[in-house]
Amino acid sequence: MQWMPVSLMVLSLAPIAQAEDSAELAKKALNPVAAMYSLPVQYNWDQKIGPSGEGMHSVTHIQPVLPFELNDEWNLISRTILPIIDQHGLVSGGAADKSGVGDITQSFFFSPKQPTDSGWILGAGPALLIPTGSDELLGSEQWGLGPTAVALKQSNGWTRGILANHIWGLDGSPPDDKDKVNQTFLQPFFSYTNSSLTTYGINTESTYDWQTREWSVPVNLTVTQLLKISGHPLTVQVGPRYWLDSPDNGPQGWGFRAAVTFLFPR
Repeated sequence: MQWMPVSLMVLSLAPIAQAEDSAELAKKALNPVAAMYSLPVQYNWDQKIGPSGEGMHSVTHIQPVLPFELNDEWNLISRTILPIIDQHGLVSGGAADKSGVGDITQSFFFSPKQPTDSGWILGAGPALLIPTGSDELLGSEQWGLGPTAVALKQSNGWTRGILANHIWGLDGSPPDDKDKVNQTFLQPFFSYTNSSLTTYGINTESTYDWQTREWSVPVNLTVTQLLKISGHPLTVQVGPRYWLDSPDNGPQGWGFRAAVTFLFPR
């Protein structure tokens, strides 16, 4: 029997190990409570807003994810959403044409390190609304608090699950021109990742306002690719979005999403 030199064996196995590492990284990038530092930057563009239907609205979400190890069994995952808003043409005369920062949503998920026996990955904790809006038209002008939870399962390339929260306004007397915050957010998601680490996904990011009794329901169709640039992993995502339902004078028809997520595996 002819033995392969150890160095050649290591070189031959390296691409396999790298492929396995990349596949695991692609799975973690789809997991909202993965114990991995990441920085998603997500751009959303929507149209046909306002009484005339000629307004446009774009939001860039900066969403750092920070994991903390609590003990041998639990992690704490911090997820922050900072919106940067640009809106034009919502009302005649340009009174609502604004650009600036919106309210921050800060979530903390207590998540077991191991999935359940049936393979489900779980997380739950508090969500906090922080009134950081740079203009009264870009924020709620009130603090909010409520529960948030996520459940997902990953197997054979498929990822399916749901993320949800409910936030109540803490201010008993919000400004006269503002409704008290009382909103439920539901984000079911479903995707498939193939052997080239391309992920095809669909989700909704539905919000129900209990004060106005109105739904906002955009459906996002996305294609995401895991890449490495100079050895640094990241994902790039693009896709259309369609509004199934929205409040009066809200977005209508088609919109667009693009995102890049910088990954920092430990």
